[in-house]
Amino acid sequence: MNVHDTPPAASIADVEAAAARLGTHIRRTPLLSSPFLDEIAGRRVLIKAECLQHTGSFKARGAWSAISALDPGVRQKGVIAFSSGNHAQGVAWAAAQHGVPSVIIMPSDAPALKIANTRALGAEVVLYDRANEDRDAIGDAMAAERGLTLVKPFDDARVIAGQGTTGLEIAEQAAALGVTEAEVLVCCGGGGLTSGIAVALADRAPGMRVRPVEPMGFDDVARSLASGGIERNASLTGSICDAIITPQPGNLTYPLLSRLCGPGLTVTDDEALQAMAQAFLRLKVVAEPGGAVALAAALYRAEALEGDTVIALISGGNVDPAMFARALAML
Repeated sequence: MNVHDTPPAASIADVEAAAARLGTHIRRTPLLSSPFLDEIAGRRVLIKAECLQHTGSFKARGAWSAISALDPGVRQKGVIAFSSGNHAQGVAWAAAQHGVPSVIIMPSDAPALKIANTRALGAEVVLYDRANEDRDAIGDAMAAERGLTLVKPFDDARVIAGQGTTGLEIAEQAAALGVTEAEVLVCCGGGGLTSGIAVALADRAPGMRVRPVEPMGFDDVARSLASGGIERNASLTGSICDAIITPQPGNLTYPLLSRLCGPGLTVTDDEALQAMAQAFLRLKVVAEPGGAVALAAALYRAEALEGDTVIALISGGNVDPAMFARALAML
């Protein structure tokens, strides 16, 4: 079957159901603004600060959505996930809140803070070599061996629906400000957050257009949207934006991205660092490199955007002190 013919991985009904399960367990993160950022961008900029979410990223939404949807008997056996850090922490946190064990497979070169935080949240951490080992294969094998349920970082309908709750909030918060049309820039790895938000906004704010944003050289989603088929990255290392480096778009996320999103955007590592510095200086918000690429595109890709308003996600704030100091040195 052609990937375009694949049934949607998540519908607005799925997103609404996820929102009901999440309830008050997830923070309703603010939509921020700064006249200084507006001046740099040359248009109104609104920032959805998911870096203020539980565990420091939007990943808590999808993790809670997936784990809460499991049959209680299955859930009690435990869950397993693979992640460079933010999904890891989200799953570890959600599993602990549900009182079930979690095993997290993380690349050995993930930021030390993310590895430490994942362990501190109660998960068993298994490290692997990102360049030479297949995390999907490792996860599948361990899930089968221990009877754990695999919670994938993006290619899971329950996860996509959970991330889509961010879009429900954006639609409501923007409408309260009188904004019904905007380019919505989303930090994009495998596409779970981007596709989930796109599903939500297509229903709740059809005047908004979602644009995936990726690090330069790791733009598999942008290239896939341009070519009409799933494209892979040649490498999985070489950018400081570790949180959003994935081999390719997901089989479930890609059809949603293709149907609902505008063209992808890319930014450099230095631009991500500059956006981190501006977020701290103007919003007093801490962003990690991968979580700052959407803001970087809002600030430094003005010519590629349409309209007088842009909404940018800061998707995560789990950054090592040394990397944050490197960003602040850009000021």
